[in-house]
Amino acid sequence: MRNFPYEPRHAQAGPGGRLVAGRYRLGPLLGRGGMGSVWLADDELLGRPVAVKRADEPGRALEEARAAASVDHPGTVRVLDLVADGDEHWIVMEALSGRTLADVLREDGPRPVEQVRRIGLSLLDALVAVHRAGIVHRDVKPGNVQLCADGRVVLIDFGIAWSPASGPGAPAEGFEGSPAYVSPEQMYGAPPEPASDLFTLGATLYAAVEGRSPFDRGDLFATMLAVTEADPAPFRLAGPLRPVIEGLLAADPARRWTLDQAREALVTADVTAVKRPMSEARSSRMIKA
Repeated sequence: MRNFPYEPRHAQAGPGGRLVAGRYRLGPLLGRGGMGSVWLADDELLGRPVAVKRADEPGRALEEARAAASVDHPGTVRVLDLVADGDEHWIVMEALSGRTLADVLREDGPRPVEQVRRIGLSLLDALVAVHRAGIVHRDVKPGNVQLCADGRVVLIDFGIAWSPASGPGAPAEGFEGSPAYVSPEQMYGAPPEPASDLFTLGATLYAAVEGRSPFDRGDLFATMLAVTEADPAPFRLAGPLRPVIEGLLAADPARRWTLDQAREALVTADVTAVKRPMSEARSSRMIKA
């Protein structure tokens, strides 16, 4: 059986095979996030699998769907439809194979440097398209990066993305997202800017190669303090990726590396001589979908 975005280790069945909007038959519950729950479903009209997300805040469902749909790139999840079923609003998306980066790190451990380099380049390309569309994702983290069986690296979950349709300034709700994967300026409630996505990309790449968040201290206050001071945990495994990760994790957005700087550094990084410590041998296995 294929794995899909947000999938927990023990997927739960959908609510009685419910038919949503007269078309989408719910299957396993793939996961719950801060902005809604996602099920694998069968599109009974077209005979294909899809992922459907029930928005916890119906008023934001349209914003999320529009933000994701405005980006046309293989590195971002495709939105297929937005439907209403009674008082509920559902976002219909492509069903993706593979596992999230968070699942891979939890189950297989840190990723080899060369693989993290490829993940980074793929996410940079996706963010170029996201930012070109005027969107700030605001939630780049391992749980929102899907490593597909066909080799695609896909940025998913635009639940808290900011777009021009969201209005000027910072989101009304203030800080949103995962404290261990957020930029200092987001923590302070500054208006969304593309540079914030680069900081969270740096935190994601750190986690991918080191096997843990750079800022998670096991305590919310300590984690938030580490983020605001841009004080990552020590590097152990990053090797030639360390300079680009440090550049992306600059506390000052004006000094943070740009997309072009990060791409050039990743392309030219010499990862051929990197050897994994023996203790990390178990994590060097190739990802199996």
